[in-house]
Amino acid sequence: KPNMVTAGMSCTKKFSKEDNARATILALSRTVPPAVPGVTFLSGGQSEEDATQNLNLINAIKGPKPWALTFSFGRALQASVLKVWEGKDENVAKAQAELITRAKANGLAAVGKYQGGLDSAAGGQSLFVAQHAY
Repeated sequence: KPNMVTAGMSCTKKFSKEDNARATILALSRTVPPAVPGVTFLSGGQSEEDATQNLNLINAIKGPKPWALTFSFGRALQASVLKVWEGKDENVAKAQAELITRAKANGLAAVGKYQGGLDSAAGGQSLFVAQHAY
């Protein structure tokens, strides 16, 4: 489960999502054998929406990609859900709806068909945690 190729959070030069997608595909083509059935990306501290858009472009770019390219997002799938839920029973239905929204967005991105527009509670917020350790 690798991260996508993106500039580090402290990097002053920002790259387009298209650049990130191309760099990710190039890195995979140089390191992952075609016999590997799939690659599941971590969100790597990206916001929910950035992670989804980057995954979408990776899948939408034309060219050889012999693997399924999908997501294994933790924070970028749960942040909005947890923000809406707030640990309160009365918010469970809203949190479930939020999870369905994020799952739908990422499902579409996994096949290069995400068009954006699926707003979520934490969609644009950076999920970067400095010196995060697993």
